[in-house]
This record gives sequence, structure tokens and C-alpha cells, in this order.
Amino acid sequence: MEPIKIQPTRNTPAVLLDPNRGVFKIYGRSSPENSIQFYDPIKDVLANQINGNTLDVRIKMEYFNTSSSKCIYDLLKEIKSLSDKGKEVIVRWYYEEDDEDMLEAGEDYSDLLDLPFKFIEFHPDQYQRSA
Repeated sequence: MEPIKIQPTRNTPAVLLDPNRGVFKIYGRSSPENSIQFYDPIKDVLANQINGNTLDVRIKMEYFNTSSSKCIYDLLKEIKSLSDKGKEVIVRWYYEEDDEDMLEAGEDYSDLLDLPFKFIEFHPDQYQRSA
């Protein structure tokens, strides 16, 4: 399967999902008009197309609205399901230094799903805006 590559916009994050290499990266801001329409194709690939024994997940969000939060939770549920089926899953949750809200959001997802995250603080000057 071909990788999903989505360039960032003002309202949507950059996404790279390569099911053959087991890589999923999402960076940026998320407040699309229709979050479900944006995130469902990504969720479908996570649910049905990931090859290999590992999945490397890197999430570096600046902001997400309420509907995006639910969709991100649904993506992470699919990732948890892969972990439960025996895949080695590594989730890295990046948050900007002093952004307590984004750190807390990652901690909440990790706790709710019983899925361990590696939390990585970064300085805004180190931020890469494309996947």
C-alpha cells in the first residue's frame, strides 16, 4: 500500500502514514471543518493495512479542537488494538516546552487507553512542520 502523505494547512496537520515501514507521524494544528472526514481514512489504514511487527508513532500537535480530540483518541484506540494483537508499538508524544495542556492531553490519552507514551519536550525553534 502507498503511504498516506498529507501536507499541513492552516486547519489540518501534516500526516505521514507508511504501513509498509510501520511509521505514523502527525504534526501541527487540527481544526478541520469535518474532523471525521479528515481522520477516517487514516484510521482505516491503521486498522487494516499496517505490515510488519512494529509501529513507530510520533505525535507533535500545536493545537487540536474538540472534534479532532475525539478523532485522535480513535486513532490511538486503533494503535492500542495493534499493540494488543502483539505488534511492538512506540508512541512518542511531543509537546512544546511550557505547554502543560498538550502534555496533559497526551497523559490523558495514555492513561485512558493504558498505552505507554514517551513524552518529549521540545523548543519551538526545533519544530518541524512537515511529516
